[in-house]
Amino acid sequence: MIKKLNKIGVLTSGGDAPGMNAAIRAVVRTAVYNHLEVIGIKSGYDGLIRNEFIKLKNYSVSDIIQKGGTIIKSARCEEFKTAEGMQQAYSNLKNEGIDSIVVIGGDGTFSGANEFDRIYDFPIVGLPGTIDNDLFGTDFTIGYDTALNTVVEAIDKIRDTAYSHNRLFFIEVMGRDAGFIALRSGIAGGAEDILIPETKTHIEDLIHKLEYDWRHNKKSGIVIVAEGDDAGGAYEIARRVNEKFTNYKTRVTILGHVQRGGSPSCMDRVLASTLGYESVKALINGKRSVMVGQVNKKIAFTPFAEAIKHHQKIDENMLEMARILAL
Repeated sequence: MIKKLNKIGVLTSGGDAPGMNAAIRAVVRTAVYNHLEVIGIKSGYDGLIRNEFIKLKNYSVSDIIQKGGTIIKSARCEEFKTAEGMQQAYSNLKNEGIDSIVVIGGDGTFSGANEFDRIYDFPIVGLPGTIDNDLFGTDFTIGYDTALNTVVEAIDKIRDTAYSHNRLFFIEVMGRDAGFIALRSGIAGGAEDILIPETKTHIEDLIHKLEYDWRHNKKSGIVIVAEGDDAGGAYEIARRVNEKFTNYKTRVTILGHVQRGGSPSCMDRVLASTLGYESVKALINGKRSVMVGQVNKKIAFTPFAEAIKHHQKIDENMLEMARILAL
C-alpha cells in the first residue's frame, strides 16, 4: 500500500548548480497542486540537523526560475555521515511532520540519502544537480549546459587575446574526476588540445602537437585542461611545456567558480522543471531511493545505489573527433 503524503521537504546539497532554483520551483508548485505542504530545508543536510526549516508556498518561488544558485542555500555536511547527525535529522523531520524529501545534488547527496532511507525507512527522491554531468542514469545533469556556455564564452574571449598577441593559453575548467565540461567546451571552442582525467596526459605528445601547429603557421592556441588531469593542472602543464618548447608565449587562466554561477540556460530551466515535477509525482506514486533523470528524452528512475556506484563514461567517439578537428 502506498502511504499517503502530507508534507514534502526539499533541499539542495553540495556544490550549487544553475537550475537548482528552477527545480525547487517545480517541486513546490507540483506539490501544492497536489494539495501537499512543502518545507524548504536550508543549507542541505546541515540545515536538516540544525532544524532550519521554512514553509514554501507558490508565491515563495516566484521570480526565481531565471536565477542561479539556490534560494534555500547549499552546504556539505560531515556531521550527517555520523549516527548522531542522522538521528538528529530524523527527529527534526518527525517533529516537523515531514514525511518525504526531494534532494537536489550529486554523488555525496545521494549517498547520504540512500543511507538515511536504509536506516530510517524514509522516502527520498533525488534530482541530479551538478555541473559535472558525471551521474549515471541521466544524459544531462542540472547546471551542466549553463556551465558549458559560460566556459565557451570565456574561451571565445580568451582566443581573441591569444590571436592578438600570438600566445598559447592553458585554460583550466572544473572537473576533478570527470572531463565532460572540458571535452564539450573544448570541441565547441576549437581547442588545440583537451586534457581530461579519463585519459593519461603525455606532455611529449602535447609538445609535438604544438610544434606541428607552429610549423604550419598557427601562432596562437588554446589548450583546455580539466582540473583533475593527471599531469598536475594548467600551471604545471604550462611550466613543463615552456621548459621544452619556447616558441609560444604562454598564459594560464583558471576559470574556477565562475562556471557555477549565472542565470541558467533554457535547457537547464526546462530540464530542472521537468525533473522537479516528476520527482513529486514519483513520491506520490510510492517511489523512493531513486534519482530522477532523463535518458533519450524519457524520464528514467535510477536507484541511488546504482547512480552512486556507476559514473557516466566519456564518449570515446567525441574524444577521437576532438583530436581530428584540432588538426
